[in-house]
Amino acid sequence: MSQSFGKGCHLHLIDGSAFIFRAYHALPPLTRKSDGLPIGAVAGFCNMLQKYVEDNAGPDAPTHVAVIFDKGSHTFRNDLYDLYKANREAMPEDLRPQMPLTRQATQAFNIACKELEGFEADDIIATLAVQARDAGGRVTIVSSDKDLMQLVGDGVEMFDAMKNRRIDRDGVFEKFGVGPERVVDVQALAGDSVDNVPGAPGIGVKTAALLINEYGDLETLLDRAEEIRQPKRRQTLIEKRDQIELSKKLVQLDEATPLDFTLDDLEVKDPEPEALMAFLAEMEFRTLTKRIADQLGVEAPTIKDAPVKPEAEPQEDIAFDASNYECVRDAAALQPWLDQIRERGWVAVDTETTGLNEMIAGLVGISLCVEPGKACYIPLTHRASATDDLFGSDDLAEGQMPLDEALALLKPVLEDPSILKIGQNMKYDAKIFARYGVTVGPIDDTMLMSYAMHGGEHGHGMDTLSERYLDHTPIPIKPLLGSGKSAITFDKVPIEDATAYAAEDADITLRLWQHFKPQLHQVQVTTVYETLERPLVPVLTEMEMHGIKVDRETLSRMSNAFAQKMAGLEAEIHELAGETFNVGSPAQLGEILFDKMALPGGKRGKAGKYSTGADILEDLATEHELPRRVLDWRQLSKLKSTYTDALQTHINPDTGRVHTSYSITGANTGRLASTDPNLQNIPVRTEEGRRIREAFVAEPGNVLLSLDYSQIELRILAHIAGIDALKQAFADGLDIHAMTASEMFDVPLDEMTPDIRRQAKAINFGVIYGISGFGLARNLRIPRSEAQGFIDRYFERFPGIRTYMDDTVAFAKEHGYVQTLFGRKIHTTEINAKGPHAGFAKRAAINAPIQGTAADVIRRAMVRMPAAIAGLPARMLLQVHDELLFEVPEDAVDATIEAARDVMESASDPAVKLDVRLVVDAGQGANWAEAH
Repeated sequence: MSQSFGKGCHLHLIDGSAFIFRAYHALPPLTRKSDGLPIGAVAGFCNMLQKYVEDNAGPDAPTHVAVIFDKGSHTFRNDLYDLYKANREAMPEDLRPQMPLTRQATQAFNIACKELEGFEADDIIATLAVQARDAGGRVTIVSSDKDLMQLVGDGVEMFDAMKNRRIDRDGVFEKFGVGPERVVDVQALAGDSVDNVPGAPGIGVKTAALLINEYGDLETLLDRAEEIRQPKRRQTLIEKRDQIELSKKLVQLDEATPLDFTLDDLEVKDPEPEALMAFLAEMEFRTLTKRIADQLGVEAPTIKDAPVKPEAEPQEDIAFDASNYECVRDAAALQPWLDQIRERGWVAVDTETTGLNEMIAGLVGISLCVEPGKACYIPLTHRASATDDLFGSDDLAEGQMPLDEALALLKPVLEDPSILKIGQNMKYDAKIFARYGVTVGPIDDTMLMSYAMHGGEHGHGMDTLSERYLDHTPIPIKPLLGSGKSAITFDKVPIEDATAYAAEDADITLRLWQHFKPQLHQVQVTTVYETLERPLVPVLTEMEMHGIKVDRETLSRMSNAFAQKMAGLEAEIHELAGETFNVGSPAQLGEILFDKMALPGGKRGKAGKYSTGADILEDLATEHELPRRVLDWRQLSKLKSTYTDALQTHINPDTGRVHTSYSITGANTGRLASTDPNLQNIPVRTEEGRRIREAFVAEPGNVLLSLDYSQIELRILAHIAGIDALKQAFADGLDIHAMTASEMFDVPLDEMTPDIRRQAKAINFGVIYGISGFGLARNLRIPRSEAQGFIDRYFERFPGIRTYMDDTVAFAKEHGYVQTLFGRKIHTTEINAKGPHAGFAKRAAINAPIQGTAADVIRRAMVRMPAAIAGLPARMLLQVHDELLFEVPEDAVDATIEAARDVMESASDPAVKLDVRLVVDAGQGANWAEAH
């Protein structure tokens, strides 16, 4: 019976987007068998709607209900701030066609479905909530979105359907530290990285809440900002006032959205069986159709070509419950776990250690998981006290397995080739186990699975993956370890707390594996994972553990030499400036450049100081000697602090070698990233940078052997873009940079000058990275107009490159990713962004297939290298960009070059047949500089 909305009515407003994305990430990709249409999110959405209907059929059932959706991506907030939500990831391609189907599903359930162009769903919800409250009714917002918490109070509450938890004023205070009426003030200060709301830099939610509670509201705080005692905070609030006030406008929901319907239009209606059955049958939801038909008392329609596998239907999640995790304290308790592992043929494993450096960290405990919700932790070396003992005691806590006994029992399982070991960042655990004499394998790695499928979309850390794909926030480590000077290591964490934390890690890892494993094939990246990612783990493990010898005395001499040269440069700079000043002070340098010398381009920040960043100085360096010298001084200062000084602290006291750690997922393109220390960023274009490599030396009787791909990215560009002139030049073995210069500047090869060749080389490599005339002018230190002329001429000579660039950007915009020749997908989430992000996103998309293919080639070479040099006394030590570095006895150099070069030059075969042959240059020497 129809009724007007008023007192006694109860309105439910369902956040449609939250339901959709929860459904999408909770289920494996499903497709309709009849035509391959993606329907996984629709299946989950329908199940969630059905559960909602069932859960809200009691005495407190709503009288009115609507599912509210976002319509389009441009809203009035984008008009206020064009970078609003610019950081948002692109919608997954298989979700796009499902969005309209979720609207159809809502209508099929006979629930009101509302959206409005130019406004976000949150604004519609806010407007309806206010209307319902003013009419005397109650409102429940079915969502956990923090942005909606500003609406709570006065008859409006929220309900988190995922956690079955109501959110009232106390819940809001728990989240923000303020009541609902001040939430927007806190958000305006704290900003939001997800929605790209700028806020006040350096001020988080906790600090924002303290400030708002002290001053009452945002406006009062900003008016009285001069009273803030902390200088940095005071300066931020004063200088960023406009930005903060804009942020408030962005987070404040519009409670007066112009709706084209009324509350009465949202009255609850029973589903119409015929319409609902027709939709479910069209989607081919066999199980769900039958279940709902039984509930409605109607006959389920026959579904043709229904999926064969019943597991395609959504499965109920198993809740995370730390009370179910077992602490294994002795061999008798461990044995049943070992039996289950052997029976299943796989186990998720994780280690807890005293630190993050795998070469020195001690093993504290091991966690295992054999099925979701069933995990254990084996404590091994926890200390008896969480604080340092005054007498230096390192007594172990009671109730632990002896380390040697536990490893002796686990070693056969961890090394059994018939048992799969599953980990998250398995390289870390493999190195820990290796130091204790256990060689783990074979492995699967959930971090690498995520990277293979979602490179460029989001991070691949366990917490990120758990929240995104399991809708579960893991137990945080910080409360266990503390922070700052009072921080402890994991061996001082109480065993009970450690069990909950560590076992959950293994549990999460197993669930992620079950989620990701079937998707690899469905999104067509199985080959990438199986040939480029997973087999690289044992290769890098061995490389990193072996390390490379670094001569401390050489580094020390270089530090002294750099200090002396810096002093000389300072004297030159002071002479050019006509006075002495602190060269390392940006403020003093700015005054010299722009006040005293009146050089162009000076821009003061809100603090009144000039900007003197590298980009500013590079621009000025084309016109004046002083900024040129300052750039040289800064480079030396960085080399000294980052390398010649810092590298000495990275020498392992036990091995006398430096052990860098490679991140397989460190770059979207597939390039490896080197950390602790970073050995990939040592400059090679300057004399000083090259000298640092002199400190990397071979052991007595050995030499360092460098094998380096020659211009691999230009060769790949010639193949991908189909540049016949470049292909021919490579085939003829020409100097490619001289050839380019000859083509561009009409200079015969026998008349080529070093300067012209240098310009062509800069353009060759610059074009690959989408360099602008402005950027090339900086690199060559020439006028911008001249640099742009070079680039224009380059495209005229090689028109295929422009075609490749345009086609690649168009593909990225249509599909949301680009691909390497080996099938690696590099997602381009910002390709349709506007503003400053647009140019960067396009350049990244253009470069990614080239750089990514080069990265894939060297990965394939590294994976094959151990077998190729297995019979030789050679060790692979480092991978730096396009180079592999080996340590080899002097009498095995020629054999190693032959074996390694063969692997590297044929690395693309048989997967990809390049039109241009790969060429590898070899060099050797007592140190890295000589070898390269």
